[in-house]
Amino acid sequence: MGKTTLSRSLFGGEGETFYLNWDDFDDRELILQGGQAIARATGLDQLRDATPLIIFDEIHKFPKWKSLIKGFYDRYHSQCHLLITGSARMDIYKKGGDSLMGRYFHYRLHPLSVAEVIGAAQVDDHREIRMPQQINDDDFDALLTWGGFPEPYLKRDRRFYNRWSRLRLQQVLQEDVRELTKVVGLGQIEMLALLLRHQAGQLTSYSSLAKKLRVSVDTVRRWLTILESLYYCYPIRPWTKNITRSLLKEPKYYLWDWSQCADIGARNENFIASHLLKAVHYWTDTGLGDYGLFFIRDKEKREVDFLVAKDGEPWFIVEVKSSIHQPLSGALEMFAKQIKVEHRFQVAMDAPFVDKNIFELKQPMIVPAKTLLSQLV
Repeated sequence: MGKTTLSRSLFGGEGETFYLNWDDFDDRELILQGGQAIARATGLDQLRDATPLIIFDEIHKFPKWKSLIKGFYDRYHSQCHLLITGSARMDIYKKGGDSLMGRYFHYRLHPLSVAEVIGAAQVDDHREIRMPQQINDDDFDALLTWGGFPEPYLKRDRRFYNRWSRLRLQQVLQEDVRELTKVVGLGQIEMLALLLRHQAGQLTSYSSLAKKLRVSVDTVRRWLTILESLYYCYPIRPWTKNITRSLLKEPKYYLWDWSQCADIGARNENFIASHLLKAVHYWTDTGLGDYGLFFIRDKEKREVDFLVAKDGEPWFIVEVKSSIHQPLSGALEMFAKQIKVEHRFQVAMDAPFVDKNIFELKQPMIVPAKTLLSQLV
């Protein structure tokens, strides 16, 4: 679902909802008139049976948005619910405004996942892991093929997907980069994005990328930060604690839209990475603890794809394989002994769903992707 639909659903439709989008000319004009004008337009001076919800979308593009929201909250917080949403990371915008510390909680919105397709209402806010539940095979294949953005996933049509993804890349790589960062070299940033599509999940060599793009290493790092901030890609960094001869090097980069990975092996790995990242973000944002997602690799090039840490300690590790017939990875058990991890899974993408709680397992095991992902968020 999109930001607006999700925003409305969070409050169960109990009260009236008002949606103000900075990108809409009429809404922008109202916002610029200030908090009292917004309060009058939304009827906050009227007695209601239920508290209304006011959604400010893309408001962070307004240079003084923090001051506006702080003042509005301080005056009207008992008369309404406020929800601030944006399609780009709000930390891009460093312009003025007083701190909002203590006045909000931050949540990160991710693409659709297996557990969400099955039924997000079954999430237990007091526990990380849910009981497994089967996803329809067609839905699973569609999620892997078309990605987790609602429109292409629901349409499941190649021509629509081609047009939609071309427009999204144009929006991110041209319009958003130009509007939000004022950088030059848009063509080279597009080339960097293309290179990331073909090396998702591989170790990042900043010097190699710089050579291909004919720019400095510092420029490549800056451009990668821009692409991260616009939700094109995200880094996963190596875990080094308690790893003998650990690899202290650059991260791996993955795409928010895993459907852009042409290689099926890379897409499978990116698919699992995105689900794990969504889970650790959700668990952290809802206050269950401090979670992180890493990979493990040593100087002998032995590797495990993912490690999920909880409060600074390893919790479970995951190795991704395309087939259930591939043997259990020796690195899985080797690293598990070094870091004393609680669970270790080798995820098979083609394995049929098994109705077992895999987080009861204490030994390394080949498990279906459909089972593991159904137990996350």
